Amino acid sequence: MKVFRKIVDLQNALFDERKQGKKVGLVPTMGALHEGHASLVRQSVKENDVTVVSVFVNPTQFNDKNDLKNYPRDLEADCRLLESCQAGYVLAPEVEEMYPTPDKRQFEYPPVSTVMEGAHRPGHFNGVCQVVSRLFYIVRPDRAYFGEKDWQQIAVVKAMVRHLQLPVQIVECPIVREADGLARSSRNTLLAPDERAIAPAIYKALKESLDYAKTHTLQETHDKVVADIDAVEGLRVEYFAIVDGNTLQDVAQWADSPYVVGCITVYCGKTPIRLIDHIKYKEE
Repeated sequence: MKVFRKIVDLQNALFDERKQGKKVGLVPTMGALHEGHASLVRQSVKENDVTVVSVFVNPTQFNDKNDLKNYPRDLEADCRLLESCQAGYVLAPEVEEMYPTPDKRQFEYPPVSTVMEGAHRPGHFNGVCQVVSRLFYIVRPDRAYFGEKDWQQIAVVKAMVRHLQLPVQIVECPIVREADGLARSSRNTLLAPDERAIAPAIYKALKESLDYAKTHTLQETHDKVVADIDAVEGLRVEYFAIVDGNTLQDVAQWADSPYVVGCITVYCGKTPIRLIDHIKYKEE
């Protein structure tokens, strides 16, 4: 496995690979890698000849400077994990390398980019599109791999790919959870032990709502999930949206869509740490 700090060095290496007709997979990450990321890398290794993993904490997608400052970083540990997954190349650029000049491009894909995270984190998805589009131009992957934990992000990236007419297949990979149900996330490392102990209550409430939803209205299900989580000291729901899985628009009744997903964001602890998760109530 080779680690590159300079974009041109990675591009030269990939040029040689493509001359041999090899397919390239890309796994974009912000580092602080865990088993969820590893599952993406392993799938890419399985489906492509060459796998590139980017490790870059992208400043343009943070609307909270403290969140950017505190985001966990450990490139050495990341590289050990990636090597064990048989990744071929790692791109770990400095900010100045990725953004030699300010990126003033604006990406807006309503409604998928303007609801939920888009409404609560202004500019977040614009920053995601800035960095992901740059990575696609740099790596020119045949396939790119994203975890379903960031449910809305996948919808936004797909919209961007259609808009820019990029020849890349977006591969969605199942969410990976801890034994107690907590969705794997780089932010989990920021949780204090007492905060980590209560965080699984988020998925517990979501999972229990699946049975509850069979005999209750959508609104009743929504209210129960919020109440169950808010009842746990140290947890506070920022939003819980039950939406159409394709358009991400709110649905009022279960019959309104064949594909219904509940997306939630919860603040955990005193700091607090922002955790996201989702549950599928109906699938096409």
